[in-house]
Order: sequence, then structure tokens, then C-alpha cells
Amino acid sequence: MVGNKRKIITGVDLGSSSIRMAAGQMRPDGILDIIGVAESNSEGISKGEVTNIEDAVSSISACLEKLEEVIGLAVQDVFAGISGTHIVSQESKGVVSVSHPDAEVKQEDVTRVCGAAQTAAAPANYDILHILPRSFSIDNQPGIVDPVGMTGTRLEVDAQVILGLNNQVKTLKKCFNRVGVRLNELVVNPLATAEIVLDKKQKELGVLLVNLGNTTTNIAVFEEGKILSVKIIPYASRYITTDLAIGLRVPINLAEEIKINYGTALPLKSGKSEKIDFNEIDQREKGSATKKDISKIIRSRCEKIFKLVNEELATIDRQGKLPGGVVLAGAGSKLEGLTEIAKDVFKVPSALASPQGFVSENDKAFDIDFATAVGLAIWGSRRFETNKTSKGLGGGGRPSKIGQGVKNLFKNLFSY
Repeated sequence: MVGNKRKIITGVDLGSSSIRMAAGQMRPDGILDIIGVAESNSEGISKGEVTNIEDAVSSISACLEKLEEVIGLAVQDVFAGISGTHIVSQESKGVVSVSHPDAEVKQEDVTRVCGAAQTAAAPANYDILHILPRSFSIDNQPGIVDPVGMTGTRLEVDAQVILGLNNQVKTLKKCFNRVGVRLNELVVNPLATAEIVLDKKQKELGVLLVNLGNTTTNIAVFEEGKILSVKIIPYASRYITTDLAIGLRVPINLAEEIKINYGTALPLKSGKSEKIDFNEIDQREKGSATKKDISKIIRSRCEKIFKLVNEELATIDRQGKLPGGVVLAGAGSKLEGLTEIAKDVFKVPSALASPQGFVSENDKAFDIDFATAVGLAIWGSRRFETNKTSKGLGGGGRPSKIGQGVKNLFKNLFSY
């Protein structure tokens, strides 16, 4: 067990079927050590959104108790993921005059111009979750990555702004306040996952991250080291199960067992195919199906999900134009043959995510199921390293950092 004098940094992944948490501590060499993970069933959360606050609070509390038992320490604050189809990603611009008489751009000018981009991008009923600068311009000189120290009179920023519905943001804050932990920051899930499954070279070349969960598929597109787009699609692995239930005419629980034990997205050869007797899985059920028929149903749904993702790439003109390929993450990505389908649909290289950038004695921390939770802990560790005095969200009367507190947020402007 790692000594308890160092701060515990905890990530919370609020899934529709499971809540997963990962707790870490920074080692002296600057690497995050994941000292414990925990998982529990999720209630009151559907498609990334809280639908019953009482059930959600109970589920979060149950998982938190498991985590604290594993690490033997109390968790006081967390970095939590946020998902759901209400998440919006859009471009925004900000323009300010450089405030110093010598016309040298200071950090406060960068803060102000990003604040201007925030103001321009904030529609009614939405909160700003992330403002991610893509490039700056000084006196019409474009393509500047970091303008601090340069000289000019007019500073502009092109930024990607990610927003979430105000009511969902408030509900999540209330959940963690009820649980009794401080919410440091809400992080859009695919950005957190990207922390540990994408490397710098992939982000520079152009890469698509597809996180296939239970009810939502989270996608993020990176290019030249910057985020281009984030999108949450309301179709994921649960729809494979429902397709099997309908196609095979079996109960949903049996369909899930068939998917887990016999599911594959690989096209099986024609001719005689092994039969699966339903009675061997559930004695109450009769009938059978061939593995070939099962694979056809699974493959069809997977193709449909990936085609929806590809349509999103078309909106930003990136279909078939990402040399870094597609990286698959999330519990749903474990399905056999999924990378082959991704290659066929996206016409780029495809690979299963491999978590990296941290250490742990707990093998479960490296399981792709925990990629988002661990990614949130990594995200939190970088926030604490660059801004050890940043204030939290919610509990204890601390001011919210969503939609305000811009100055603290911009201390990590160039992490992408």
C-alpha cells in the first residue's frame, strides 16, 4: 500500500450499467500510481444522464464504499465523467486587444481571449464544460500555438467549446454533494479516455477514438494535437443484445448471455455451423441458433453503429482521412471481430485501446473497462500538478468552475 500522506486523486465513470472508480497517488517521479479500483451496478443513470437522483446517489455511494475499502483511505474529492446526447461540441472565436503598453502578450491576455470565446459560445440552458484552444492569431498572423511572450495589439483564438445541459450539470453536482464528496471537475468522457489510450503521435496524425459503452458510444477526433470534435451517440452494445433478443426470439437476459459467451462480429464461413442450444444456457428456454446466425445479427448492429460514427466524421470532412486510424475503447470493444468491422467501415487502421501512462499493482486498472475511470484520475493528476490551488465544484460551499472560474481552467490550455 502506498503511503497515505500523498493526495488521493479519484476518477468516477458514471455508466448506465456500471459505475467504475479509480484512485491514484502521484509518485515522486511524477507518474500516477493507481492504488485501487472499484465497480458496482448503476441505477438511476441512462444513456449517460441521471434519470433518478435517489438511485444514482445510492449507486455512487455503494461504489465509493467499495473503493475506500480497497485503498483503506477516505476519498474527499473526485473528478467525474459526464456523457449523454446533450453534450455539444462547437467551434468558437474570441478577440481582444493586448492590454500591455509594450504590446507583449501575457497569460492574462490569453485568459481574456478564451473568456471571449466562452461568451460567444454559451447558448441558453447550457454550461461550458471545456474550452480547448486550437490556435491563436496575433495581428492576423495565424497558426500560433502559444502566444505568451509574443508581440502584437490584437489577439484572436480559435477554440473548440464543449457544453452540457445546465440541468444535467446541476443534477450531477447535487449527486456528489449528497454522497459527501467534493466534485473538482466534470470531464467529458472521451477526453478522459483519450488521456490513457491515445499517444501524442496519434493525436498529431489524426485519430478517431470510439468508446463503445452499454447505451452510448462516445467519440472524439484529434488532429495536429488538438481536439476537432466530440460527439455522444445514443447507440452502443446494449442494442446488440436487443437485436439478438428480437432476432433469436429469446428473453433479453438470455440474449446477453449468448452475446457474452458466443458473440463474435467475424463473418463465419458458409456451410455447416455449430448450433447453440438455449437450454444449455437457461434450462427454462427451448430452441437453438447457429453461431453463423448469431454472428450475422451482431455484425449488422456493429456496422450500423460505426456507420453513424462515420456520418459524424463526414460533418467535419474526416472520413477516411485520419492516418492515426481508429482506436476502440470501452467494455463493448471487447467483442471479437470489432476491429475488423472498424477497418471496413472507416477505411483506416483499427486497433483495440491499450491503457498506458500510469502504473498499478492492480491488474484490473489496465482492463479496458476502467479506461475512462483511470483516465479521469490522470486528468485530475495533471490539474493538481499545474494548479494545486484550483477550487472544486459543489460541496462545502465552494464556487462552481463550470461556466466560470475561467482563469484557473486556462492554466492547462496547452495540454492538447
